[in-house]
Amino acid sequence: MPFHGNSQNRGRSAPPDGTFEEAAYLKLLGEKQKPVSIKLADGEVVRGWIEYYDKDMIRLTRENQPNLFIFKHEIMYIAEDAANRR
Repeated sequence: MPFHGNSQNRGRSAPPDGTFEEAAYLKLLGEKQKPVSIKLADGEVVRGWIEYYDKDMIRLTRENQPNLFIFKHEIMYIAEDAANRR
């Protein structure tokens, strides 16, 4: 059975697919070289700072470890590392 909703919602447009704030946030993190923790879809957590990003991936730079290129669809979340702030 189709959902028709109430009459007050008629005429409203659908919400946007995105807020376009992701790029601004990633740019800020990269420019300030803020340490971040990234939790991946498989549960692994990697730490470093974001050196580069585009619409599909980010480059995570790490100290004393290889740098990583991570596809965004593999990321569960990105969090600033409060303990290691520069």
